[in-house]
Amino acid sequence: MSNSNNKKRFATAWIIVVACMLIQAVPFGVASNIQPQFVSYVVEERGFTLAGFSLIFTLGTIVSAVASPFIGTLFNKVNVKVMYILGCILSGGGFLAFSMCTQLWQFYVVAGIVQVGTAAISSIGVPLLINRWFDEETKGKAMGLAFAGSGFGNIFLQQLVVSSLASNGASKSYMLFGALSLIVGIPVSIFLLRMPKNEDEVVRGKSSSSEAAATTADFGYTFKEASKLKYFWILGIGLFALGMYVSALAVQYPAYLTSDVKLSPTMVASVGSVFALFCLFGNLVGGVIFDKLGVTKGLVVAFALAAISCLSLIFCKQLAFLAFIFAALKGLSVFAYMIGPSMLTGSFFGQKDFGTILGVVQIFFAVGFAAGSTVFGLLVDNFGYTPAWYVILGFIVVSYGLLIFTSIGMNKLNKKNN
Repeated sequence: MSNSNNKKRFATAWIIVVACMLIQAVPFGVASNIQPQFVSYVVEERGFTLAGFSLIFTLGTIVSAVASPFIGTLFNKVNVKVMYILGCILSGGGFLAFSMCTQLWQFYVVAGIVQVGTAAISSIGVPLLINRWFDEETKGKAMGLAFAGSGFGNIFLQQLVVSSLASNGASKSYMLFGALSLIVGIPVSIFLLRMPKNEDEVVRGKSSSSEAAATTADFGYTFKEASKLKYFWILGIGLFALGMYVSALAVQYPAYLTSDVKLSPTMVASVGSVFALFCLFGNLVGGVIFDKLGVTKGLVVAFALAAISCLSLIFCKQLAFLAFIFAALKGLSVFAYMIGPSMLTGSFFGQKDFGTILGVVQIFFAVGFAAGSTVFGLLVDNFGYTPAWYVILGFIVVSYGLLIFTSIGMNKLNKKNN
């Protein structure tokens, strides 16, 4: 293939990455990242209880998880532009529809619609696109950049939504940001997104040969075949445990640092800022780690980061600066659950039924994430923070142990089959 064709192929593929970044930054960012800012305003305006309104997050997660396998299957049957346009309409249009909700049940229904759309354009759609455009040697970096769009967008969206809520209230702000989501998402979907026309458009690493490319294109399991493998279910249990620990660490650390470690609100806010900053680097660095080291070694790195971050949180009662070590390492380890499920699914089971398999795999993580914070709260109520954190450390060991075991086993199985 000529050098000019290589440059054109490379440029086209990276336009897809930029498009995914824009989708993550605005439509996904609007639907997922700024919603917590609305809670206090909606509760005050509508007279809901905090617990009652906060249930929209749990219900949205459950609906998204249940819908994910069906969304993945649809991607195999429906043009990707159509799927993304529909996803953007459900996500952005749903967010706009929050402005018309007056009853709690209406917020629940709309939250489910929004999260179905968000799954189509983010957790299912983005990995599917990246897996089609990039080979095993190059997709990690591309996936990391695509998902990093959420962090970049969040920096600006948080400032905008705080200002809008203070000036306009919740209802008008829902309308404004829902419209922003549609204005960005639909044109990007129409003009920038598509699947590669053939294998010649796929970006490949330097060591990829034409023979390896053909093998990669043909490789893959159907969902029926994958579900018969023991490693599929071990992967699912590992991702469930991963969701448990991620939820607890991400949601519960501010209360712990405030009430048990006795850090000042300013210090806790600073810890949160460090966490947010390193999350940006986590996706970018994590993608490179998966590309350079491979899936198994990448998981070992993620395990070390997560385990040390949890231990730092436990011992920050003695050394307060360890709270910042926790935040930095936890942020860097974000790639394990942001891009990890899609990287593992593609590496283990191939492209043949990628969307459906990824959709089912996401359920395990989503259920674990939905349960993790509640389980942690029960542990704290009965045993205190320190024993609860050690249980979470146990979930870290179990999750990565199972994921690494699955990676080694599937690599051996796939080599044998090939």
